Amino acid sequence: MTTVKLRKWDSAEYLKTDEDMALYLEACFEEAGEDAAFIAKALGTIARAKGMTQLARDTGLGRESLYKALSGEGNPSFATILKVTRVLGIKLHAEVLPTHAEGRAGETRAAPATPSA
Repeated sequence: MTTVKLRKWDSAEYLKTDEDMALYLEACFEEAGEDAAFIAKALGTIARAKGMTQLARDTGLGRESLYKALSGEGNPSFATILKVTRVLGIKLHAEVLPTHAEGRAGETRAAPATPSA
């Protein structure tokens, strides 16, 4: 009988290019729904692929703090997420969900309020 050795899958080993990383994160956004920890862990995977030590230096955050925050177990602040994505070269963007776009067709918006002097 042959013994088969299995090893734990690590997506970071397969994220070689910036495009790989962007597509990976995009797929994670699709899968995550409202699971913020899933997205934090996906960013952690990308960070490990790029190099966590360098990321820590470039963001000014502690390496261990980053590992924890981006592990899926941590709860990173939005400021941390913005720093990490900027340093990783990832741009977050917003788009209207199809169900929201259909329901709002023809609606008009009020002009934005101007700040008081």
